[in-house]
Amino acid sequence: MRLVDDALRRILLALSRSARVKALAVRLPLTASVVARFVPGETAADCLAAVRTLAADGLCASIDFLGEDTTTVAQAMAVRDAYLDVLSRLAAEGLTGSAEVSVKLTALGLGLPGGREIAREHARAVCAAAAEVGTTVTVDMEDHTTTDTTLGILAELRQDYPDTGGVLQAYLHRTLADSALLASEGSRIRLCKGAYAEPAEVAHQRREEVSASYVACARTLLDGDGYPMLATHDPEMIAAVGELARQAGREPGSYEYQLLYGIRSDEQRRLAAAGETVRVYVPFGTDWWGYFVRRLAERPANLLFFLRALVSR
Repeated sequence: MRLVDDALRRILLALSRSARVKALAVRLPLTASVVARFVPGETAADCLAAVRTLAADGLCASIDFLGEDTTTVAQAMAVRDAYLDVLSRLAAEGLTGSAEVSVKLTALGLGLPGGREIAREHARAVCAAAAEVGTTVTVDMEDHTTTDTTLGILAELRQDYPDTGGVLQAYLHRTLADSALLASEGSRIRLCKGAYAEPAEVAHQRREEVSASYVACARTLLDGDGYPMLATHDPEMIAAVGELARQAGREPGSYEYQLLYGIRSDEQRRLAAAGETVRVYVPFGTDWWGYFVRRLAERPANLLFFLRALVSR
């Protein structure tokens, strides 16, 4: 069964980057009842409504304006401006104490000619706006070809905005070493398993290997002096994080759990009720295809939910 799941995951991850399949899929009558399981809406207002609901339940949020692989400077500027608008809205509603933003450097122009400088300066503008209203930014990680550049830009941003967070993906062979380097005081690091199709020479392929790497990296981050943000929906990994935190002498509030919007909502609230800091990753926007398919790839139950919704229409 696991071999079937792994094969299905690889197929879905390939589809998530297919422009042809995306063009076909977005024309299907996938009503809001299906996509809204993972994406609360297309507008900032939709997103903030979800953030308010989460805050009322004692949950924090990290907001992602959906989009990646930006192809023009104008698109990159529009993404930057969307984040500035969201931050302004968070401040106006008094939500900056519980919500931050997450940015993808490809959405900010990383893939353009001169993209490193373009993406860095757009990210810097978002960091400046976040600092002004009293919240933080996390720089998302993408496929392995951008890892070194992303970590380099993160280091530069942290010179002026030391609270800027980063992301490491446990399925990459390099991540245990990266975890040791980034487990320093003041460092905010989100650890996730990884959600892109990666070759065997750079990434673990089997679920058991990825899980073992996740535990090893989580232990390294929790034993360090930074602020680990442990992103997982796997019940075994959630339990392992709790035990590793206990062994490291970590009190609740010195680390946090992170889960995705619409996935294991009951578990999010259970952890928060137990005194844990829980942050929910809340995406919004019209460019939902890649994000949506990666969520289907993560768990067979998500794909079954999607297929049942299609059949029922």
